[in-house]
Amino acid sequence: MYKLLLCWRYLRTRWIALASIISVTLGVATMIVVNSVMAGFSYEMQTRIHGILSDLVFESHSLSGFQDPQWHMDEIRRAAGDDIVGMTPTVAVPAMLNFQVRGQWVTRQIMFIGIDEATHARVSDFGRYLQHPGNRTQLSFDLREGGYDTVDSQSEATTPTRPALEGAGWPHRRMRVERERVWREKLEADRRASEAADPTAASGSGGPTRSIDRQVDAVLAATTGDEASAVAPPAIDVADTTAVVKPPDPFRQARPEEGTRMDPAREQFTGIVPGIGLASFRDSTGVDRFLVLPGDDVKVTFPTAGTPPKAVSDSFTIVDYYESKMSEYDSNFVFVPLAMLQRMRGMIDPQTGLASVNSIQIKLREGADLDLVRDKLRKVFPADLYAVATWRDKQGPLLAAVDMEMSVLNILLFLIIAVAGFGILAIFFMIVVEKTRDIGILKSLGAGASGIAGIFLGYGLFLGLVGAGAGLAMGLAIAWNINTIRVGVEWLTGQRVFDPSIYYFHRIPSIVDPFTVAWIIVGAVGIAVASSVLPALRAARLHPVEALRHD
Repeated sequence: MYKLLLCWRYLRTRWIALASIISVTLGVATMIVVNSVMAGFSYEMQTRIHGILSDLVFESHSLSGFQDPQWHMDEIRRAAGDDIVGMTPTVAVPAMLNFQVRGQWVTRQIMFIGIDEATHARVSDFGRYLQHPGNRTQLSFDLREGGYDTVDSQSEATTPTRPALEGAGWPHRRMRVERERVWREKLEADRRASEAADPTAASGSGGPTRSIDRQVDAVLAATTGDEASAVAPPAIDVADTTAVVKPPDPFRQARPEEGTRMDPAREQFTGIVPGIGLASFRDSTGVDRFLVLPGDDVKVTFPTAGTPPKAVSDSFTIVDYYESKMSEYDSNFVFVPLAMLQRMRGMIDPQTGLASVNSIQIKLREGADLDLVRDKLRKVFPADLYAVATWRDKQGPLLAAVDMEMSVLNILLFLIIAVAGFGILAIFFMIVVEKTRDIGILKSLGAGASGIAGIFLGYGLFLGLVGAGAGLAMGLAIAWNINTIRVGVEWLTGQRVFDPSIYYFHRIPSIVDPFTVAWIIVGAVGIAVASSVLPALRAARLHPVEALRHD
């Protein structure tokens, strides 16, 4: 009992120990907050990676792919048994996306992915990353009659951050067509007035008309996206009569009969869903600015499936945007109907009618062993023709880098608690020197060496428990209210602490893992107790007579 009483007395009266308690408290709180935020970021990243890649990816080594995906899916189901929940075939090829902004062509390197709109959302979280509520329910590559989200559906914010999407879709497309008609009529009137004033201005059949078409295209290109209403039309040169000779169109057979003309106010090209990062940027206020909107047309150039492959291109209409909040995906992926991409690339055998794909996305039942199913498929399908990987395998280097970063960061932060441990060591040695005579009196009264050592070990345990408990309370309070604290700091300093234009999150993600918190507490208390071992041993070895003679 005397050991507990002395420990409690030292804890209440020795204010120098407060420095050690504060060090332990700050170290524990810092580790809890940092681990919670890192766990939040890691969870968000893995969720988005898993959302696009599905559980397993079965793919060909060649861009030409493999024929008869249905046969392959039957074999996969036969090999994996009841672990398979759903599958969908896809085609993915590198391509180039082109669109005009203010009269300048913008070219982006992309991964062009053909998907089956009826089944793709069943094996991944693709659907919930779209900007139109109807497409989140069931994807359609047909342009919508407005209704796109002006508020980020994945954010808790209620302030519109995408006002440009308010009129996107068919309203935006019809507005562009009407603007084109008005400018064409104006240019035609100017041309006729110029010819009436100077009959020699006409330069052959078709020249002025082609010039007007080109100038109208320049006007429309200069008013693309959410800046359309604010951009003044460029100066028009009606004297420009240079004819543009267009190359043969390899996709003419897929379009209306010769002699008919597409009405852009009522018709669209093949729909595509690009990543939101390809045609938008986020300003410092967190508002997304768009270069092109759903309803605008773009051009995509991609390779055919022949040997050697040839580059072909076609026009497409943006029908929605994909936003996983992973910049690697949002600035690279463009989705198109699978059947259309197969036909455009020549992936349909003209004799058998069998189509080819180059990957199959596989979703497993909840709780299934991904590695076990992967290994089963690898035994069935030859490795020189097919590759089978889990979603973690596909992003192995990235996930390993995040884990390594968290491990190194924890080691560095744990040094803060180690510093507190050295403080406890120094304080206890001072107490041993200062209380040498008291130790001698206790030993002369019958206290054993283990009892004297227990006093200092108990004192170290009390310091560790008090410091770790205070750190636990502080760390959890910060982790659970980190966004409220962020808002307060931004209000006080006038500076943005968490910039959404960098992280594409409106809130700091934070996940408190009980197991992580437990080992942090155990580690802090262990360091405090370990730091008191040497002073305890020194006090226990003191001889009672020598201790009593101490001045």
